Amino acid sequence: MTHDLASDPAAAAVSAQNARARRRGGFAARMLRRPELGAFGATIFVFLFFAVTAGDSGLFSVLGITNFLQVSAQLGILSAAVALLMIGGEFDLSLGSMIGFAGIIIGICVVQFGLPIWLSVIITFLVAIVIGALNGLLVTRTRLPSFIVTLASYFVLRGLSLVVTRMLTGRTQIPYITKDTTEGTFVSLFAGKFGRGFFTWLGHMGWIDLRPDGLPVVQGLPMSVAWWIGLTALATWILVRTRFGNWIFAVGGDIGAARNVGVPVERVKIMLFIGTACAATLFATIQVLEAGSADVLRGTQKEFEAVIAAVIGGNLLTGGYGSAIGAMFGSLIFGTVQMGIFYTGVDNDWFMVFLGLMVLVAVLFNNYVRRKATEAR
Repeated sequence: MTHDLASDPAAAAVSAQNARARRRGGFAARMLRRPELGAFGATIFVFLFFAVTAGDSGLFSVLGITNFLQVSAQLGILSAAVALLMIGGEFDLSLGSMIGFAGIIIGICVVQFGLPIWLSVIITFLVAIVIGALNGLLVTRTRLPSFIVTLASYFVLRGLSLVVTRMLTGRTQIPYITKDTTEGTFVSLFAGKFGRGFFTWLGHMGWIDLRPDGLPVVQGLPMSVAWWIGLTALATWILVRTRFGNWIFAVGGDIGAARNVGVPVERVKIMLFIGTACAATLFATIQVLEAGSADVLRGTQKEFEAVIAAVIGGNLLTGGYGSAIGAMFGSLIFGTVQMGIFYTGVDNDWFMVFLGLMVLVAVLFNNYVRRKATEAR
């Protein structure tokens, strides 16, 4: 027997209440399933904390914001690619060495061989593709853990950087890469600034300080910020809008099931390792063209910082779960805290303590969120 809700106001009220409860439960469940939820909350907490403790130190001035965005952006370029790789169930410990190696290749091509900067950068990206593909092939063909394979690559690349640079130049640094360059347009794609007109307008409106020459104290945001936003958007689109993104989640979640439904597991993993190698090369290109020099020690510990940012952003170490947006929040937290400690005058050694605690808290919180999300289904 059915009831006519229109003729039974009480039944209609109960039905509407149940519908609202289902909607609330559905929204809550969806929010709990979002991997970046914890990182978003942590970002708000960090901003509020430094607004109280460092509000008058200049951290949230235009110059201070530019500084922590630049730190966040460079790490964010790495963490976007690392997030995809971690979702696919793998690690790349050679990331930091790849940064130093890529910078050395650019420097040698320009300074030693006299090649134009644009061609040197292209050659370096081609080398990065080969190295990333080799890492992926070794992982998929040997079935060794990516931790072991890329740890070996870490030492090989760092050693090659030292040997080749000392053999060709007699030292471990390559200076004057951008000296007297006529490729200013190309260099500005990586080491320039954007938004100059907007910041000039802010200065003339009196909203930011002007220098004695009439120019604003901040004349634009570093191009690394634009690359960071662009790569995060691209990684997010791949994960949520493409078949390749579905394959990444499938490979990281259950590799056996992924193979059974026809996912090209080896190809996915190789592409992900190529992605991290190219992200490291982009990072190196930005640093080299900004500083005008290369150093074999560049990128030291960046592989761990990128993993930390990804983990804080909700990406699981076990694979199959995470997001590039979460890694973006993790990078923003990293950069804000690093610069916040500097602005407040606290001993920088406390930054390492913070990182360790943040990783532990992030993993515990992510496990809690996943458990609640599973219960809400």
